Amino acid sequence: MKHIFSDQIIIEQKQKVFEENPAEQLVSPCKVGEGVLRFTEEEKSYFEQIYTNQNASIGFFIPASGSGSRMFQFLYEFLEDPNDENRSQVERFLNSITDFAFFKLIPKNIRKSIQKQTISLDEIVSYLLQQDGLGFGIKPKGLIPFHLNAPFILNPFQEHVLQGAQLENDVFSFHFTVQAIFEKEIQNSISQAEGLMGEKYAISFSEQSIQTNSIAFTEEKTPFLDSEQEIVSRPAGHGALLSHLNNLNEELIFIKNIDNVQHLKNSGETLKTWKLIGGLLLDFKTEIKRIYNNPTIEGLQELNTKFQVFSAQQIDSCTSDEAIRKLLDRPTRVCGMVKNVGQPGGGPFWVNTNGVISKQIVEKAQISLRADQYRLMVQSTHFNPVMVATSAYSINDEKFDFEAFKDPSKYFVVRKKHHGKPIRFLELPGLWNGGMYNWNTLFVEIPTSTFTPVKTVLDLLGNAHKE
Repeated sequence: MKHIFSDQIIIEQKQKVFEENPAEQLVSPCKVGEGVLRFTEEEKSYFEQIYTNQNASIGFFIPASGSGSRMFQFLYEFLEDPNDENRSQVERFLNSITDFAFFKLIPKNIRKSIQKQTISLDEIVSYLLQQDGLGFGIKPKGLIPFHLNAPFILNPFQEHVLQGAQLENDVFSFHFTVQAIFEKEIQNSISQAEGLMGEKYAISFSEQSIQTNSIAFTEEKTPFLDSEQEIVSRPAGHGALLSHLNNLNEELIFIKNIDNVQHLKNSGETLKTWKLIGGLLLDFKTEIKRIYNNPTIEGLQELNTKFQVFSAQQIDSCTSDEAIRKLLDRPTRVCGMVKNVGQPGGGPFWVNTNGVISKQIVEKAQISLRADQYRLMVQSTHFNPVMVATSAYSINDEKFDFEAFKDPSKYFVVRKKHHGKPIRFLELPGLWNGGMYNWNTLFVEIPTSTFTPVKTVLDLLGNAHKE
């Protein structure tokens, strides 16, 4: 695929690529009672009931174009350059291979050879990953079977639909961002899942536009050229998906990554959480509409006491009715946050941007390594959001243009290799970060059981993925 970039675009991207990531100015981490909501069981039931009583149109937005090859990266690495770490991973993989749902897809004669250990690791890897076998190294992650729900073997595309359908709403749609070459296979896969439910859902797909691609640069600060002397470009990250989200028209939109799905029999907490954050969003919209129609600082403060949305500075800056309305009439996101029980890094923070303090989701790459900023980072208590609820419509029932509320200065600089050579390129402001920078944000603590991402195939051995 050939790409044509103007000299001006090349100059602009080059300048950004060879600077450091724009750093956020952290003020403090958002914690429970300080920007993160924690509800009692009675309060959760209240919001769940609001969701149950609503009659809004509901859609799921699921980024799903990621490659499945990353799940098996340690196998590639072991074959190329074995070390203690990848050796241990390979041993665990081989010792547990019969526990994976996809083992059922392997022909019986090969399964027997694997169990009798009469087949080499190279042959196993080749069959799993190459086109003449199962092709997992070529397919998107969402087409790789994650779970066995006897007698069915289910992949994430199917399970997101089956899980969402359990919410029992009348109007449902599912939108997946995919690689176009796999769309037909994905659609067929989802049709099989619909057959299990005896239902048909509104399923749609979109592909990340090459118009949003970023130029790849060499370390010598020149555009990387392919064998035909054309400029190489790369997809510009999840930030490029904002326009896809902008095209949805549902009153209630649920957002979750394709690889964060549990076994259907372990999805109870996730279903309750969708109802919680959906009901919370609807309740918040009702409250802000009341204040929007009769704006007072007292009403704004009361709202903030309940939902912990704004900084004191944001409220103090509202010196007129129009200022209050402007603060309220923005897109809202309710972000389900799980506790950070691992390494500190990105997460929810109060951030100072040009003198304005607001709640933001910050990636680790956006945090300065200055001592004062690093101390604040290691005090973070929650991860980036794992489940998000938003709405396409304002409190006046007008369709939002999400593009009008992003901050284009919050881009990322990515360093990777292309055909073994180092390259740099830009990622657009992240979907959760710069893409939603000027949104109103509610952070709510949710159970850790709702966060079961599959980054490597070994993650499928966890309890959340077992029948």
